[in-house]
Amino acid sequence: MAIHDFTSQRLFVPDSLGDGVRFSCTPDQARYLRSVLRLGEGDEILIFNGRDGEWRARLHEAGKRGADLETVALVRPQAGGPDLHYLFAPLKRARLDYMVQKATEMGVSRLVPVVTRHTVAERVNAERMAANAIEAAEQCGVLRVPEVAEPVKLAALIGNWNASRALIFCDEGAEQTSPLAVLATLKPGPLAVLVGPEGGFSPEEREMVRALPQATAVSLGPRIMRADTAAVAALALVNAALVDWR
Repeated sequence: MAIHDFTSQRLFVPDSLGDGVRFSCTPDQARYLRSVLRLGEGDEILIFNGRDGEWRARLHEAGKRGADLETVALVRPQAGGPDLHYLFAPLKRARLDYMVQKATEMGVSRLVPVVTRHTVAERVNAERMAANAIEAAEQCGVLRVPEVAEPVKLAALIGNWNASRALIFCDEGAEQTSPLAVLATLKPGPLAVLVGPEGGFSPEEREMVRALPQATAVSLGPRIMRADTAAVAALALVNAALVDWR
């Protein structure tokens, strides 16, 4: 038996949700519900906003093109999740889309683009990143949508580091010992995972990150990975060692 209902369509909405709440859909939402999903008066859909849980909602037609949604019943209460930030060197468009989607599925709470010396794509479309995170959450039954932060330079990130947050530094220069064994030495709590650009960190950048007291360097193995693949590998290891199965 499936844990969640994956047969019903799901829609992210920004509105606050609760018993008997009714609100107007945006024109894009109304068009999607009526023209793409072919829903009509009285049909139901699952909705969530990342804060108030997942609700079954009923569609009410409003005029020729408009639509309202009214909550009918709470399906799932809002789930918490790990305090897990994913820090990454911006990627080119299609691969950034993939990375954001996978990080959302892996339970990340915050996405932080980090500009490094070898960063290829320094310009980041935050709205596109947020849209990809929402789409992944809608498709995978995720109730929490990660926050998308503004890009930050690596030096500024390290210089203003929160001392209470452990930093897992995915370092191609780290000794190739078991990453799970290395991660097992850490205590569960606020975490961040840092993955660099495909050109790697410069020697000065590696030295700067390694000098941070909260940083723990781990190797992702002997194989050369693309940055979007490294995101999945690193987050899977962290979930296994410190989050889901700790």
